[in-house]
Amino acid sequence: MDLKKEESVVGTAHNFEEGALELRVKDVGSAGDNRESTVFLRADKIDFKTWDVQLEKHLSRAWSRDAEAHNKPEEWEIDLSKLDIKNVIAHGTYGTVYKGVYDGQDVAVKVLDWGEDGIATAAESAALRASFKQEVAVWQKLDHPNVTKFIGASMGTSNLKLPSQGTLAGSFNSLPSRACCVVVEYIPGGTLKKFLIRNSRKKLAFGVVIQLALDLARGLSYLHSKKIVHRDVKTENMLLDSNRTLKIADFGVARIEAQNPRDMTGNTGTLGYMAPEVLDGKPYNRKCDVYSFGICLWEIYCCDMPYPDLSFADVSAAVVQQNLRPEVPRCCPGGFASIMRKCWDAKPENRPEMDEVVRLLEAVDTSKGGGMVPDDEAGGCFCFRKARGP
Repeated sequence: MDLKKEESVVGTAHNFEEGALELRVKDVGSAGDNRESTVFLRADKIDFKTWDVQLEKHLSRAWSRDAEAHNKPEEWEIDLSKLDIKNVIAHGTYGTVYKGVYDGQDVAVKVLDWGEDGIATAAESAALRASFKQEVAVWQKLDHPNVTKFIGASMGTSNLKLPSQGTLAGSFNSLPSRACCVVVEYIPGGTLKKFLIRNSRKKLAFGVVIQLALDLARGLSYLHSKKIVHRDVKTENMLLDSNRTLKIADFGVARIEAQNPRDMTGNTGTLGYMAPEVLDGKPYNRKCDVYSFGICLWEIYCCDMPYPDLSFADVSAAVVQQNLRPEVPRCCPGGFASIMRKCWDAKPENRPEMDEVVRLLEAVDTSKGGGMVPDDEAGGCFCFRKARGP
């Protein structure tokens, strides 16, 4: 056996990072001949100890790089030591919202179980985490006066201290064992839904109706300009600050709009606000938000709930098959009623873009009133066939 060949392979073993453990070498015995040949080595000529050392160094560096990449905090990651969670302010399907303080600022903290309670399946847990990542990815990039301001988030932490239910306010537990949370600005006025319920009897002045409608329209127009489809536009997902400025919240099912509408399908949203194409499982785009906005316009004007006497199944079938929409009161100004009807048109392509809706609302004249007449003052208006309570 050629001693030079043997030394060459042993030398390769010493330089593990640059391709050690190769047992095939080129036979360069003749000019221009690059044939490969298998070389058999004597075990007593191989320095296995050096191989082990080189392998350990190589793996150590690889593991360190992997750990560094894995542990590198996201730009939106919050410092949990600065977060003080106070009390529950709302419960939802997928989590609980608390009031708290972060770095001296009042905040709302949306907490989601990380899916390690032993009840959720692996697929459900994975879907929950993916949804959380999606919500953070959407929310962190937004900056608009009619969109709730994102502050930060924490994913899969075991250091989140939550108030214990049924105990003294100063007592805390760590359940769920691992959780993810989104921290946003705290909006003290509550939801638009609750505001409308409080005004269900006396109704709102037309100027207030237009102000709320414009706030929502401007917020949605901004989202659509960023290629974001909210997909769950409803009065429960709108918050009011101390100046009654409306802010869009809850981006749990929002997503970046697909270039091909066929890539966006599935029943996502809340029945009563869902567009026909969404209810019917057809492809959809940002125009599904426009439809939901039209329903919200009716709700803001009437301070009432759409389809109060119908079941979810009945609403779904009637909206798709019978073109069911809320009944527009006769006392509603024609221009405003026209905007409603354009927004909830059965055909998405006939619905206006939200920036156009903003222009239409800005052109509405509120100087002569035009708000919904309260039930006890309906007199000659006869807005509805029967009185509608709160």
